Amino acid sequence: MQCWSGGAKTGRAPGWCGSEAQAKNGARAGVFPFDPRAPRAYMGRNQYAGATVLRAILSLFGTVFSLLTLAIMVIALSIGAIFHIYGKDLPSHESLANYTPPTISRIYSGQGRIIDEFARERRLFTPAEDIPDLVKQAFISAEDKNFYTHGGYDARGIAAAVVEAVRTRGRTVRGASTITQQVMKNFLLSGDRQLARKIKEIILATRIEETLSKEKILELYLNEIFLGQNSYGVAAAAQTYFNKTLGELAPHEAATIASMPKAPSDYHPVREKERLLQRRNFVLREMAENGYISDEVYKVEKAAPLRSVQNGDFDAFSGELPPRDYFTDEIRRQLSQDFGEGEFFTGGLSVRATIDPEMQLRAAQALRRQLESYDRSQGKWRGTGLSLPEEALASEESWRKALGALAVARDIDQGGQWYPAVVLETGDQEMRIGIEGVPETEAEPQVVPRKDVAWLPGDFKKTFKRGDVVHVRRMVDDDSGAFVRWTLRQVAEVQGGFMAMDVNTGRVLAMQGGFSYQASVFNRATQAMRQPGSSFKPFVYAAALDSGYTPATIVIDAPIEIDTPQGLWRPRNSSNKFYGPTPMRTGIEQSRNLMTIRLAQEVGMDVVADYAERFGVYDNMGQFLANSLGSEETTLYNMVAAYAMFANGGERVRPTLVDRVQDRYGKTIYRHDERDCVDCNDPTLPDNRGPRIVSDRERVMDAITAYQLTSMMKGVVDRGTASGAINLPVPVAGKTGTTNDARDVWFVGFTSNIAAGCYIGHDQPRGLGRSAYGSSLCGPVFQEFMTEAVKKYGGGPFQVPPGGHFLKIDRFTGARLSDDASGDYVVAEYFRDGEEPVFGIMFDGGFAMGNDLDLFNSGSREAVQEVITSTGEKAKVGGKASFGSMSSGGLY
Repeated sequence: MQCWSGGAKTGRAPGWCGSEAQAKNGARAGVFPFDPRAPRAYMGRNQYAGATVLRAILSLFGTVFSLLTLAIMVIALSIGAIFHIYGKDLPSHESLANYTPPTISRIYSGQGRIIDEFARERRLFTPAEDIPDLVKQAFISAEDKNFYTHGGYDARGIAAAVVEAVRTRGRTVRGASTITQQVMKNFLLSGDRQLARKIKEIILATRIEETLSKEKILELYLNEIFLGQNSYGVAAAAQTYFNKTLGELAPHEAATIASMPKAPSDYHPVREKERLLQRRNFVLREMAENGYISDEVYKVEKAAPLRSVQNGDFDAFSGELPPRDYFTDEIRRQLSQDFGEGEFFTGGLSVRATIDPEMQLRAAQALRRQLESYDRSQGKWRGTGLSLPEEALASEESWRKALGALAVARDIDQGGQWYPAVVLETGDQEMRIGIEGVPETEAEPQVVPRKDVAWLPGDFKKTFKRGDVVHVRRMVDDDSGAFVRWTLRQVAEVQGGFMAMDVNTGRVLAMQGGFSYQASVFNRATQAMRQPGSSFKPFVYAAALDSGYTPATIVIDAPIEIDTPQGLWRPRNSSNKFYGPTPMRTGIEQSRNLMTIRLAQEVGMDVVADYAERFGVYDNMGQFLANSLGSEETTLYNMVAAYAMFANGGERVRPTLVDRVQDRYGKTIYRHDERDCVDCNDPTLPDNRGPRIVSDRERVMDAITAYQLTSMMKGVVDRGTASGAINLPVPVAGKTGTTNDARDVWFVGFTSNIAAGCYIGHDQPRGLGRSAYGSSLCGPVFQEFMTEAVKKYGGGPFQVPPGGHFLKIDRFTGARLSDDASGDYVVAEYFRDGEEPVFGIMFDGGFAMGNDLDLFNSGSREAVQEVITSTGEKAKVGGKASFGSMSSGGLY
């Protein structure tokens, strides 16, 4: 037997033994190559076996290596292809460098106090440099401990997540996203758990790591992430959960917030308190292991109780804000229109409002007091219209929970805070109630005696039922302030609006759009279109004064009959009397309708309409004679702004609720006051002289006309229709307004620096009753508010413009009087220089007066009789009202 070593050089099979004939046969069969010329080698059997195994192992390793290399190449090419495919058409990550997240827009009072906030996502943007390291470390420990070292994604974390998913057969799919990946998901991708989204997330994460610094990425994350309770970003969350700034957070509080990104709803501080505590402690342990806090601090912080606003451990930040009211909601409406709703709710605007919080409170109280007084005089109980089912009354805990869930007004402070309450039991002489947020005590038993509702007719037990939801407030002794009893209250059915503004700047100081914002958000000061009635008459008189008439001009007060497409129109005075030839001053002081119509006819309704539009009362006023009596609808907002132009001498003033608007960077993007201060920066300005303010406001009426009209309207308050309601220590001018059947009642007036107005009426217009007038209902509201406004803002004589002179006139006849005349019939009228008034001429507007007309004589009673017409409606008539016989020419 022979053995050959073989190999590549010999051409023989390695390690083969046998006869030469066997070798030749094997070679011919192709089993192994055989070359008889190759040198022969002989080895032992053991040596031959070892060599065979070694060569077999090397061959196997070579094969495996080749396969692995090929597999790696295939995988790499596949991954490359996947990343190439998914890497196309991805959102631009570079836009994040200039990203500005949606943030809260805040409204501030003139004193710099936050009075309201508006946002779709409650977020307070905080730059990275202003976020404490403690907060950053808490989130890094909770979400991505390798944040500062990885390149956008964590390969080990991804592998561990895959292994966990395979091991649990898909039941456990835990996240392996880094903070960078979460930024990509939150900003540029969807939140679904799909492989495609993960791949895109990784691609974008690696790209953004090359574009932005780690601190910028962390800034985006900490300001964008949702942390529960409608809080976005860490600053808002710190305020929501602890009512603290980021710099005031303790380590355990920072860890609590850092526990939220995982699943905010699963870590609610009340419902899931124990679960949140465990997660918080886990974050604290991670912080300690990462070296961010010491072991001693970790032990102390871990032992700290879990405290939060939601658990009642801290006062809520929202509790420090006043309830939203008509003023701030109107700012929201106007700025959403000016800047766009999206910008207002997400742009982080800082809005400096014109509101005077003290005067706003006075306005709300004054209007509510009058509305409630009128409502109680009607003797009708409506309550809230809500009730609790019997099962909710089973226990105190259940009725308190059910009551707290009801949408009922909680923003009323009138004579004290109004509380929602539920009727628990009705007895013969009292009923027992349960009051929201108020525990019952022996000193303040929660019962309402029957005598408290003595103003209501009907049976006590039939009016109130168990489960009825009502409003109550404490009644206290006026002198000592001691508790007397709980008293029932109800939101008034009749509504109204009130507004006050600076006559020189247009700054709205107070605005109340109804009884309660939470009961009805409809703003009746700006949104309600109502007939102004006689409060519109000053615009007719202004048109006449600018057309050459004077306050002493005589206008006929006599019957008028006009044929209209709707039928014969016979307007009348409120008193149903006729007064004959009367000076214009008396016409406006006593609110004579017939004089106003004749004057409008004389001047021309086109001129009157032009004046109304010029003052902003209407955009396009109809030129009908009835509109001279205020039959066309407008808003209280427009009326008060127009009256302010009378007060400031005839210059245009635009009402505003906002002084200034700044964007998120502090840049002023709107300022209302465009006046220039000429010498504000002059260091040589004497101490006894104020800076000179230059205004370029448009003049809408002659200054002398404005003063003449103001003087006439002052007569309305001094001796006219408002004399019994308005009594202030400074000169006041104004005009009452009462529409047909008293569907709307008004009073709009002004001092030398503040204009204010009120209207009262039902939202679905209907008569307020025979005793309802602008002076009796709105006059007290104006009086109460302006009493406090005058104390704060003062007031003085109305400024007399140059270019005129005073003459004494008989206010009843319009006759010229001597300079030394005196008496209640004497009034000093202001006339333009160079224009000597012509006395004795009468204007009838083309409507003649009967020669035997029974006119009202001074001293007669102005009684008005109310009768029932054939249609069943009520109407007011006067016994002496008659057309008399017509003079020559008749009506024309």
